[in-house]
Amino acid sequence: MSTETTSAARPKQSWRSSIAQIAAVVLAVFVAKGALAEPFYVPSASMEPTLLIGDALLASKFPYGYSSASLPIHVAFPKTERIFGELPKRGDVVVFRWPGDTSQVWVKRVIGLPGDHVRMRDGRLWLNGAEVPLRSDGIGTAEDDNGTGEPARRFIETLPGGVAHPIFKLRAIGRLDNTPDVVVPPRHVFVMGDNRDNSADSRVPVRDGGVGLLPTDDLVGRVDAIVGSWDLGLRNRPIWSWPSGLRLSRFFSRVH
Repeated sequence: MSTETTSAARPKQSWRSSIAQIAAVVLAVFVAKGALAEPFYVPSASMEPTLLIGDALLASKFPYGYSSASLPIHVAFPKTERIFGELPKRGDVVVFRWPGDTSQVWVKRVIGLPGDHVRMRDGRLWLNGAEVPLRSDGIGTAEDDNGTGEPARRFIETLPGGVAHPIFKLRAIGRLDNTPDVVVPPRHVFVMGDNRDNSADSRVPVRDGGVGLLPTDDLVGRVDAIVGSWDLGLRNRPIWSWPSGLRLSRFFSRVH
């Protein structure tokens, strides 16, 4: 009788042990994604040429502290204030929850910090009354998610503090190339896409589909690396051609 009881108990204990192990792994992954880093995917061309459609990013969460935006679940949670919070540095590429719908996660570059005066004048960025240095860097190709592209003038912009990064200009003067002077309020940042004529960013109010002035409580993390990349333009081609879309040179590359 004792032997039968012990034998019947073993499968139950084994199942309980397996479930506990699986739950521990899931919890560890959830905590790691919430506290350390989380992968994200680039679906749009707004950050070209720095980020391409199809790039897989790794965003570190600890540099800016934590809020409800840090949770690794893409649903709209009530906003909370940030703890252990630090401001981004000017030039950081950041992942954040879009203020218009916090279940959506976007990526842009931080241009202005609290107290900064930011404006565009004839396609040139001005910060705190000074024109930001810009030098020509040839011609690139701005791609869309169908794999088609158009020529884009490429420039290197150097922000105060020394961060130099590439931008694209599709038109000499675009619709967002002349904007009024804006003062960034406390606990907010001004973000822009590197593809200056194809980015709904802080130059565009939330009500019009842009970001507006981004609350720092909506920050998710800092983009540090591209961990993989695949050309989405190949998705409508035969499956045997898909491996050719791997952009191996972008794997495990740093984001500046």
